[in-house]
Amino acid sequence: MFHMPSVKWLTRINNGGLINQFFMALMVTIPVLNFGMLLGWQSPMTPILQSPTGPAPEPITDETISWMASLVFFPPIFCGFLMGNLVDLVGRKKVTLLTSLFLLISWTITLFSLRPWALILSRAVAGFACASCYVVTPLYLKEIASDNVRGALGSLFILSQNLGYLLVYIAGDLLSFTMVMWICTAVPLLHLVTFLAMPETPVFLVKQGKQQEARAALAWLRNTTEDDKNLEEAVQQLEREEEYSRSVKKSSWKDLVKDKTIFKAFRIAINVMLLQETCGYLVVLTYAGSIFEQASESINLKLSPNKQTIVIGAIQLLGSIVASCIVEQTGRKWLLASTSFATGLSMLGLGAWFYVTSMSVWLPGWLPVLAMGLCIFSDAAGYQPVPYVITSELFSFQHRGMATSIITSFTALSDFLQTKAYDPLLKLLGIHWVFMMFSIVCFLGTFYTIMWVPETKNRSVEEIYALLEDGRKKQKNRDAEVAKEVSRL
Repeated sequence: MFHMPSVKWLTRINNGGLINQFFMALMVTIPVLNFGMLLGWQSPMTPILQSPTGPAPEPITDETISWMASLVFFPPIFCGFLMGNLVDLVGRKKVTLLTSLFLLISWTITLFSLRPWALILSRAVAGFACASCYVVTPLYLKEIASDNVRGALGSLFILSQNLGYLLVYIAGDLLSFTMVMWICTAVPLLHLVTFLAMPETPVFLVKQGKQQEARAALAWLRNTTEDDKNLEEAVQQLEREEEYSRSVKKSSWKDLVKDKTIFKAFRIAINVMLLQETCGYLVVLTYAGSIFEQASESINLKLSPNKQTIVIGAIQLLGSIVASCIVEQTGRKWLLASTSFATGLSMLGLGAWFYVTSMSVWLPGWLPVLAMGLCIFSDAAGYQPVPYVITSELFSFQHRGMATSIITSFTALSDFLQTKAYDPLLKLLGIHWVFMMFSIVCFLGTFYTIMWVPETKNRSVEEIYALLEDGRKKQKNRDAEVAKEVSRL
């Protein structure tokens, strides 16, 4: 039987297991938090690494920094498929532990050597953590959550990453380089030790034929007894789903395209994820320092680079908190549509500001700061986290791992290409046209969401697929009516 003696005080005040589920979700997302720290670490530490008097044996070149930024997203391009299979083969818990192990190795390499080869190797190892955490964490959160908090727990994925950004920004401003390194290394080490006490998801335990362990884990997550009638019904439902999945052929990428409804769900998942990844958010973060600098010329806003990153991190975290609080009230579809539209407006505002000021026309400095803040907040409040929630809800257990791994590979390729190609693109087009181009992507995302993305809140996979089937039938009927009209003519 599964016991959690260290959190008995939580169960005494628990209501329907929500506190247990949130506690479990926080434990699951610690590797994501540490990965956010790893991504954010480069911002405050780059000036230190490039300084002749810095801790590195030799000043780190811009080329090395560029490879450090992009190489994190290279392994997931090829390992996403592997992680998808691994998460179904050995389980969510072991892959989560593996993620922390990769992060520990990455930080340890940097801790003991700051030579270019070590920094690049460290980032390459971290890429494997990226591949695993972006596959396993949304699945873990989906499979431990009750239906009424599924969206809120799913949004913790991006919230944890943004919290990691903010923590490393603050640490980089207040603490020494060495102290920051030790803190970043300690996080995955402590997680490896403590997460051993956490349960596997009931879904995977049933898949392994471990019904008693699944019942015990589910009882703790729901804060009830193992002989609870509702719990028994939940376990039986999981067993029926597993029995059905065994009755059909093992899932492969071909299964995602054979069935028209599943393929439609797969297309929707890829489209919302790619629209989110290519919205230009990375460019806004990159040019935040330039925006702050130009704004300070007309308003009293003089912040050091580290203070600027802390402000950005705080806005990101605030947006993520808002997403966790409202995603169950607003639903997935309209939160995604509204935040993508707000992000597009802010991108358009930034592009217009850069274009007008490039012609030596004065505009108030608070305009780009406001637009940048709106962009960062909107992105964190919905445009970033909601696609992960939708993707986890669009597929049954037998297809979820495979679909998530393929989508992770596509998004990783997008991130890699962006981080390597955005600088030449800026030089070719100019920052104003790049922002305007990204605003078009955001508006396309809004239109696509309204027209084709189904509402997945509080709906089972069967109900979602019924909506998709109904949409296809309506389209066929419309096509048939058009054909009749044409034949009459």
